[in-house]
Formats: sequence, C-alpha cells, structure tokens
Amino acid sequence: MVHRRLGASGLQVPALSFGCATFGGEGTLFAAMGASAASEARRLIDICIEAGANMFDTADVYSLGASEEILGAAIQGRRDKVIISTKTSLPLRRGPNEGGSSRYRLINAVDAALKRLRTDYIDLFQMHAFDAQTPVEEVVWTLDRLVRDGKVRYVGASNFAGWQLMKSLAIAERTGAARYVAHEVHYSLITRDYEWDLMPLAIDQGVGAIVWSPLGWGRLTGKIRRGQGAAPGTRMADAPQYAPPVDDERLFRIVDAMDIVAEETGKTHAQIALAWLLSRPTVASVIIGARDETQLEENLGAVGWVLTAAQIAKLDAASSVMPCYPHFSYRLEKSFARLNPPPV
Repeated sequence: MVHRRLGASGLQVPALSFGCATFGGEGTLFAAMGASAASEARRLIDICIEAGANMFDTADVYSLGASEEILGAAIQGRRDKVIISTKTSLPLRRGPNEGGSSRYRLINAVDAALKRLRTDYIDLFQMHAFDAQTPVEEVVWTLDRLVRDGKVRYVGASNFAGWQLMKSLAIAERTGAARYVAHEVHYSLITRDYEWDLMPLAIDQGVGAIVWSPLGWGRLTGKIRRGQGAAPGTRMADAPQYAPPVDDERLFRIVDAMDIVAEETGKTHAQIALAWLLSRPTVASVIIGARDETQLEENLGAVGWVLTAAQIAKLDAASSVMPCYPHFSYRLEKSFARLNPPPV
C-alpha cells in the first residue's frame, strides 16, 4: 500500500482507507449501504490491515453510533496498528444541543466517541458539516483544546464550502491553533465540482483531500448502463433519494470511456475509477466501502499500478463539464488564448 502525507501535516495515511458506514445498518440510508455485524466487520478490517489500508473512517451519526462501536470492538488489541478518523456535527437526535459544532457539542461528542471506539485518542477528528450558528472562533479554539488535551491528534473538515474552510484556516493561523489538515470531500468521475474552488484552495493551503463516494453511489462500477438500471438490493436502487443527481448521458459517456480503459488495462471499472482519483492533485486517501470480502478485494486492487497519461486524458474528456460562474470564465479565457495566441 502506498502512503501519502496528509495535507501539510506530518501524518502519513494509506492511499486507500476503509469507510465504516456499512457497519450497523441502522436507518434507511445506512441499511441500504450495508449491515455488517461485528464478526463480518472484523474480517473486513483484518483484510484491510493486512493490505496496509489501515485508516478507518466513521462518524457518530453512522447508524447512530453503532458504526463506531463495531469498529472499536474490532480493533481491540491492535489500536497502535490503525488510524481512526471519525466525525461529528450532524444531529444524532432531537434536541437544542444535539447537533452542530458548539464547544458543548464537540466536547461531549469526543468523549462519547472515545467510549464507543474503546480508545483514549482519535487520530483524525473532522467536522461533518459547517455549523453556521456557532462562531468559527469557538469551533477552532475548542478543537485546539481537544488536541492539547491529547484526545485528538489532528483535525479536519468535511463538506465545507471554500469560504468556510478558508475562514477556519485563517483563524487557526492567526491564533496559533490547530488547523484543518484534511477535508473529506465528495469527488469522483461523475462529481468533479471539488476541482473548481476546493482543490485550488487545498493546493494553496496544504489541505489533504479524503474522498468519499468515489464510485458515485455505484454508478461507476460498470453495472449501470443504457437500458440497465441499478440492481435490486444496491444502495442506488434502495435509497436513490440520497444520491446526487447525474445526467444519464454523461454517465453513459464516462462508462463507455471506462470500457476502453478496462480493455487496455485488464482492470475493473471500480479499480479504474479509484485509480483516476489517486492521480488527482491533493488527494491523500480515497475511502473504499465494501459489503463483503469480494468487493473489498476488488477495491484494494486499485493500487500497485497507474493509468497512463492517455488513459487519464480519455477519462478527463468523457467526464468533463463546464464549471459554474465564475470558473467558466477562466476556461473560456484559456480557450481564447489557444485560438488567439499572442504575436511573436
């Protein structure tokens, strides 16, 4: 397994990490993702550790804490061999202080997560969403205190807009507080919005991307095609309301390009989609999920080889979309420059 530096920190993380949202199966969304019990989860974790994919991503909201509990039980006796990433901010239950990133919520959330995970520290603690009701200073200073107390080692964000992430980084820099070293983001061949604002920011500020849903809710496995929808029992079939909308023709165009690359490389569509992400700037780790050992072994096969420049260009072209304003202006300017080169 290749390891990469996480943003501007000194922490090395595996290029592929394992997403534990499939542990527990509580609620409509997580039941559609998977329902791995403790014994199944332990076997998947065994395979990951053996392969070097030793970072495990979870959150308090995943199956209402059951994901953290199952992960914590599965890693007993080998805590020093794994990197744990967990998240908070989304509401667990009804109540005035049950969601968000206030000092009250963050301190309680960390203490509760430590108990569920059966550990005394969290390697990477991330804000699952931006809390517009809590001053950013309160969030940054509370996270810094948690780091100083030894309960958390690194902090990160997830699903932030560019200005939200930059404001947080600026306050941390100004005050000498622990800064976000990671941003867990939605990014794939069918969702390339990350490239418009967040990727340039991450390059400039040294924030490593941890990618979630790299297979676009199963759309990039090659199993969804023209005239062939999602199979029953899959997340895309059972909980489509949670999936981001995608233009069908664009998806089919991407799958057609992946067919060609698959024939050239002998790799599966899932492996190609993951390898493309691993070729992108700022990407530190890609979160893979699996309902069973077969899926996990396939996804782990995304490392140990690389796409050629021509293959990347083919996938780039098939998945390209015109950015929104003001980003399309820059693309048009580049096009004009190519059509009208300056005089020599």
